[in-house]
Amino acid sequence: MASELAAGLDAEAQRKIINRLRRAHGQLGAVIAAVEQEAHCRDIVQQLSAVSKAVDRAGFLVVSTALRECLTDPEGDDTAQVEELEKLFLSLA
Repeated sequence: MASELAAGLDAEAQRKIINRLRRAHGQLGAVIAAVEQEAHCRDIVQQLSAVSKAVDRAGFLVVSTALRECLTDPEGDDTAQVEELEKLFLSLA
C-alpha cells in the first residue's frame, strides 16, 4: 500500500512533500546544533516544534493526495484502500 501511495503522487505533490521534508531536515540539524551548543531550552523546543509540524504536514499531504486520487478513481476495490488511508491519517494525529 505504501508503495502504491508514493507511486501515485503527482509531480507537484511530490515536489511539495520533498520541500517540506528538506525543511524539516534543516530544522532538525538546527536542533542538534542548538543542543550541542547548550542553547536555551525555549529555543530548542521551538525548533523541535517546527520540525514536528513540517514532518506532519508532509505526511498529511501524502495521505490527502492519495485520498484525492481514491475519490477521483471510483473503479476497483476502494473499501480496503480507504480503510488503509484512514489508518494512515489517524496515525499522524
